[in-house]
Amino acid sequence: MTEFTSFPPQLLSFLDELTVNNNRPWFAENKQRYEDTVLSPALSFVEHMAGKMDKLSPYFEAIPKRSGGSIMRVYRDTRFGNDKTPYKTNLGIQLRHRRGKDIHAPGYYLHVQRGEVFLGVGCWRPDSVSLAKIRQRIDEKPDAWQAILSGRPFKRQFEWGGDTLKRPPRGYSADHPFISSLKRKDFIVIKSLSDSAIEDEGFAKMALQSFRSVEPLMQFLCEALEVGF
Repeated sequence: MTEFTSFPPQLLSFLDELTVNNNRPWFAENKQRYEDTVLSPALSFVEHMAGKMDKLSPYFEAIPKRSGGSIMRVYRDTRFGNDKTPYKTNLGIQLRHRRGKDIHAPGYYLHVQRGEVFLGVGCWRPDSVSLAKIRQRIDEKPDAWQAILSGRPFKRQFEWGGDTLKRPPRGYSADHPFISSLKRKDFIVIKSLSDSAIEDEGFAKMALQSFRSVEPLMQFLCEALEVGF
């Protein structure tokens, strides 16, 4: 494993080609390129972050494994959707809470795709029980939630992502002061980056600093879900 400095420019080029040639014969022929330009740098990044996670929280993990770790599989699950292309055309890395078993757990996320490079923090599509707990804590701790929304690092760097309900969730009125927050189905914030940002030698440091800047949000979510932070 080589020490991580930055992602190579060949990474996005490979993903571009994969988008055009999303089939098993092409991927088999180019699998070594995938290993060299996508998987190996991703493993180096995760290994680098593993040594820095104590600066975020001892409860979150960076696991540099080829499968079953922090790097999301390139192989798509085609069983239930209409899209039957076999491969994902992005690189996804999640540093998730050690109590979590899937992408719905609280986590820090890196998404790399041409024209769509971003950092994410929070909970994507939490289950109904977890969602109810987050909403309840917002209702019970309005001052703490307002402080998060008003935080300068949060407002300057991140924006909300994901889906929201069209109507207020059951048990909350339409005139609730935080009804826009309570209607969220995803509690994740996004920091959009340029494609070239991943090639900067200071990328890992920038990612870590960005994750730390929204620590109050992650702490709030973990406390709502009754897991350590």
